[in-house]
Order: sequence, then structure tokens, then C-alpha cells
Amino acid sequence: MVNIARVRETLAGSLPSSPDPEGPSAAAVATILRDAPGGLEVLFIRRAERDGDPWSGHMAFPGGRREPHDVDLLSTAIRETIEEIGVDLTRDAELVGVLDDQDATGRRSREPLPTRPFVFELRAEPRVVLSSEVTEVLWAPVEPLLRGERGTSVDVTYKGDKFTLPAWDVEGRIVWGLTYRMLSTLFGRLGPVLVQPA
Repeated sequence: MVNIARVRETLAGSLPSSPDPEGPSAAAVATILRDAPGGLEVLFIRRAERDGDPWSGHMAFPGGRREPHDVDLLSTAIRETIEEIGVDLTRDAELVGVLDDQDATGRRSREPLPTRPFVFELRAEPRVVLSSEVTEVLWAPVEPLLRGERGTSVDVTYKGDKFTLPAWDVEGRIVWGLTYRMLSTLFGRLGPVLVQPA
């Protein structure tokens, strides 16, 4: 069974993270994990439907764009998580690693947005307070996703071209795109660990 200890082992050496991307725009998200009786779980949010938001309605991780007062992208991930779901990661969680930056390209975005996923272990059960940007928080078991048991696909149109992209069906919510790629990066690292004897 995969657990947070295996995640820590897998991500050992990923901290401190590399320097923040240069340029005016960058973003960060918090991949929040917890050990549960049935195994490791990951937290997803569902973004509110909003005009002008390229990720409107998507399943995602808490996070967003770097702001001028953020010391670094880790600060961005922590601030955005407090703003979006009311969880203070500095108090209720521990940073265990960082994944590779991913370029975010939303349906109406004009240029890539380098986005850094920070991986946290939730140590407490804080009260979740949803902002107007988030309509739902959902904890999902990791192992069914990792084993491909929740695999599906989604058809999207991007710049006039149609694509079929891999996705997961999590209790009827479709996780795809940037969040899918980020979590797949973690799964790609966990895979070899999972086949080792316990």
C-alpha cells in the first residue's frame, strides 16, 4: 500500500527546489496528501464556474498566480491555499517535496504559465472554508488512480484543433489537463517504489 512515507522517500532530494522561473508570470499549487485507513489520499478542489477564468469549473489543486508580495513560489502555494480553502499549510501540514514545473495553458490563456507543484503532508484536520473561487473539496484515494482503475479520457478543443486527452474519473468528476499531468509526474516516480516488497 502506498503511503506518505513512500512519497517522502520518493521525493527525497527534491528540496530545496530550483530557483523560481524568471519572467513576470508564474504560479504554484499545493498537492496535499494524507494517510487514511484505506491508504494515501489526495485533495482536489473544483473551481467555480467563472467568466474569463481559463480553468473555470476544473478539478484542480489549490493554487494560483504569483503575486508581487510573494517571497517565492512556495509562499504563493501557501497563500493561495489559505485564500481558496482556508487551510494554513504552515500550521497544519509539512512540505515533503516538489515536482517538476509544468506549463499551464488554459482554454483562453495566451501564453504558457510555468506552474510549480509543492507536495505537502496534511498533519491535522483543519476546518475547510471555501472561497467564492471554489465550489467543492474532495479527497480521493491515490492507489486506484495510480493503478489506472479510474482512467478515462476527455475531448477538448484548443486553438481550433480537437484533442482526446487522458483523464481520471473521480466520483463523477473528471480530472485532466494540468492537474492530471502534475499527479502523473508523482505517480511516475512512485511506480517503481510500489513493486518493491513491503
